Amino acid sequence: MSEGTVFWMRPCPGLIGSFGRDEGFVMRDLEELLELGGMMEAQPKLLVSAATMLRVRDREGVERPLRANAVQRAFERERGRQNIVLKARQMGITTWVAGRFFLKTITAPGVLTLQVAQSWEAAESIFRMVQRFWECLPVELREGPLRRSKANSGQMCFPELDSEFRVASAGDESAGRGLTVQHLHCSEVSRWPGDAAETLAGLRAALAPGGEMVMESTPNGAYGCFYEEWGLAGSNGMIRHFFPWWMEEAYVGAPVSDALREDERALVLAYGLTAGQIGFRRGLEASYRGLRSQEFAEDAESCFKASGECCFEVAAVELRMASLPGVVETRRGGALQVWLPPVAGKEYLVAVDTAGGGANGDFAAVQVIEMESGLQCAELQQRLGTLELAKVSAELAREYGGAWIAVERNNHGAGVLAYLDSVERYARVYEQGGVAGWLTTAGSKPGMVSRMGALLVESPWLFFSRRLLGECRTFVSMAGGRTGAASGAHDDCLMAMAVAQAVRAELAGKKRSGSGGVDPTPRQGREGWGARAFWTG
Repeated sequence: MSEGTVFWMRPCPGLIGSFGRDEGFVMRDLEELLELGGMMEAQPKLLVSAATMLRVRDREGVERPLRANAVQRAFERERGRQNIVLKARQMGITTWVAGRFFLKTITAPGVLTLQVAQSWEAAESIFRMVQRFWECLPVELREGPLRRSKANSGQMCFPELDSEFRVASAGDESAGRGLTVQHLHCSEVSRWPGDAAETLAGLRAALAPGGEMVMESTPNGAYGCFYEEWGLAGSNGMIRHFFPWWMEEAYVGAPVSDALREDERALVLAYGLTAGQIGFRRGLEASYRGLRSQEFAEDAESCFKASGECCFEVAAVELRMASLPGVVETRRGGALQVWLPPVAGKEYLVAVDTAGGGANGDFAAVQVIEMESGLQCAELQQRLGTLELAKVSAELAREYGGAWIAVERNNHGAGVLAYLDSVERYARVYEQGGVAGWLTTAGSKPGMVSRMGALLVESPWLFFSRRLLGECRTFVSMAGGRTGAASGAHDDCLMAMAVAQAVRAELAGKKRSGSGGVDPTPRQGREGWGARAFWTG
């Protein structure tokens, strides 16, 4: 039986006949809908045929039956219960997943389908497509078993089936909460706002055991939630699907007639690209320039790395990430990681980035480094209020032999410093210009970032944290000359380390010059770093 066969459910249950492609499905009652659902569950290939009962608008705006293209057929052949799709632009995956999940919603009882897009505008666009699916069904269905009790801008309910189709925005923190979802579609995950990983975790928790999930996106830099999910796929049960641009038959340009470049010849030999496809590719280069590999992916590696202007040497960061040793000890549920315990006679520095603070704000981060070498010893990343952060920082400083504490006094840093003084009674606190704490400004930040960049290239062995290195990979240049974490990423571990290395460099310089109010009293046989030292920047 070919994939192009279209079935017609007759009024008599169980009687199925084959009709021409343009006649589509004719179904009249709930029993026939449920029978079709059972057949598609038993014979998944039938879904490709059943999809022709749905109608879509093509690129020219013409309404036509949903017939699977090469990409959609490939997805159907290879898909499992858990899927992640990396694709070029406009390959039809979002349309196909919407169609297949709509069919599953209207042919089974008690089903909830949820599609989550990167914005509410994108979610509404998907819902308009689903609305067309319903509107183009036979009137017998729309007024009978598929009549709707609710059909607002993001929800469609079918009371006869007790089934429902919803769309939501990833920007909605409550998306999926309190629901049990049988079919979950996460669209353009690489462009989800806020903490995309947390949003995705909440949606996964809503997916019923045995439910089906499709996570898809075009690439958007070698960082963020989707990039990490793609890297984990295979080891966590997710099936990878990669669809390069040449799988879309419409992507053809004027055939090239001149000699092919080396990269073009390689594509022709490897994938059999035609002269027209090479012509299309050259057109992409003229239109998209450096973003061509991102928007029209050719392989699953360069499409990620082509986008995003990372502030650090990516190759050095990834090389170090590939050779990281394991964590020696974890505490606080994994939030605190230790690689090098304190050693008697060594001097340490505890650097604190308070971020937004609080249980629901951004992460706070603490870095512990060995003062002489700059070697990372421990790292904390956790959502903490100012009082708890001051307590944890003081505890680490005491554990590491009475270490110096350098608190970035931006944001809630002043509160942490106040608690260190009044509650923890911890006096060994770095001061800058006579004021407790380190101040990151538009003037000081470029130097901090540059120092980190140099260390990542020259001394990558200083760093042990995968969280830290991951943040280095997602720390990018922005408009107006600013730098910061890419959308959906964090930079708290990075900024805490940048503060630690900046303070260490400053104090080491003052130690060498003998300035800065250093008490030269030896401590445990070592010169400098006196027990009563008082550093000022």
